[in-house]
Amino acid sequence: MKYYLIAGEASGDLHGANLMKALKERDSDADFRFFGGDLMQAEGGAIVKHFADMAFMGFFEVVANLNTILKNLKFCKDDIAAWQPDVLILIDFPGFNLKIAEFAKKNDLLVCYYISPKVWAWNQKRVLKIKRVVDHMFCILPFEVDFYKKWGMEVDYVGNPLLDAIDAFKPEGDFLENNHLSGKKLIALLPGSRRQEISRLLPEMISVSEQFPDYRFVVAGAPSFKKEYYEQFFHEKDIPVLFNSTYDLLSHSEAAIVASGTAVLETALFNVPELLVYRGHPISIGIAKALVKIKFIGLVNLIMDSPVIKELIQEDCSPQNIAAELNNILNNKTYREKMLADYDRLDEKMGKPGASAKTAALIIKYASKK
Repeated sequence: MKYYLIAGEASGDLHGANLMKALKERDSDADFRFFGGDLMQAEGGAIVKHFADMAFMGFFEVVANLNTILKNLKFCKDDIAAWQPDVLILIDFPGFNLKIAEFAKKNDLLVCYYISPKVWAWNQKRVLKIKRVVDHMFCILPFEVDFYKKWGMEVDYVGNPLLDAIDAFKPEGDFLENNHLSGKKLIALLPGSRRQEISRLLPEMISVSEQFPDYRFVVAGAPSFKKEYYEQFFHEKDIPVLFNSTYDLLSHSEAAIVASGTAVLETALFNVPELLVYRGHPISIGIAKALVKIKFIGLVNLIMDSPVIKELIQEDCSPQNIAAELNNILNNKTYREKMLADYDRLDEKMGKPGASAKTAALIIKYASKK
């Protein structure tokens, strides 16, 4: 079968790649065309556009880049119409993907949505549009099933694909030696995969490094950027940047400072005590505060429905607050042990690997019935 996938950010690229791998195991004739990244490209098929050219974060940023987004939408629609896939697989990235779903539905294509938009966070009436334009929704968070049911929509709960990615991870044997990181304990810095995130958050993360001289701060670089891009924020500080090694870095880290997003949950699943940081454009934040109806923004806290990790958002995301929380994580034994105990409960809630396999099997089943 012909599968057209759309992933608009690094996490979508990861989950898309694992889903493609699972589809190939079940469909020897699988043919892929996609918007995605390096990981999806490694699975084969034809990449149409890299997510690095698509990811704009926040209301203000979207408006500022509206012309580019509209061009990408038109290009995507034209490409889908020309290729005529058997199934369209949309991966998160709702601002873009729901518009593509609407187009695909009008053109009688099977629309499968993997990783639900966060409609439970704000503007819940978007579910009505999802019911109209999406044939099958595959959810990865346990509470989403009940949420959709309240709106009269049946969805498939497949588990969380991060568990698949972590289960498949094979550690590099001499990671510390190969990257010249021996001698000091590590603190991982995960500043996100978008240019806007990195430029706003990385300087704050780095600013506290001198207060922790016994530790080595290491940046997990996004593959869509070069090392030189990160180094402009270092101001001659000796901070390594590692690419395609995030899981190895987390498996050797004592603590982590993490941009809000999927990486927050990944870090917890690696059992690394962390703090969440987030900064957006003031207009975007103002609009979000008016619309968003959730207590937390971090996936760990959302899943556990409690403040397992500290969230330092906007004006709270300051060097002073970051240093204070990092000190707690590293040096307050009771505080650290409580977080790790909460991580154990998180593991129980998350369940076992298998999301990619379940989703692939369901997609093939639904596509064969069309």
